[in-house]
Amino acid sequence: MKTNDYVKYMTQTIVRYADQPKDERKRLRNERKETKASFWYRWFGILPYILYFEVKKRRRM
Repeated sequence: MKTNDYVKYMTQTIVRYADQPKDERKRLRNERKETKASFWYRWFGILPYILYFEVKKRRRM
């Protein structure tokens, strides 16, 4: 990717972001946060994630 292409892309991205209403930006930010995987899953995969919740569930009982 040439420098000019990159600058053009970044400019378009910034302008698109700036043109959005503030409420729309907040809504999109919250949607991204909600769909983000939890810390345990992102860092250690599915098995420790399952084990963590099983232990947590047993402690509650």
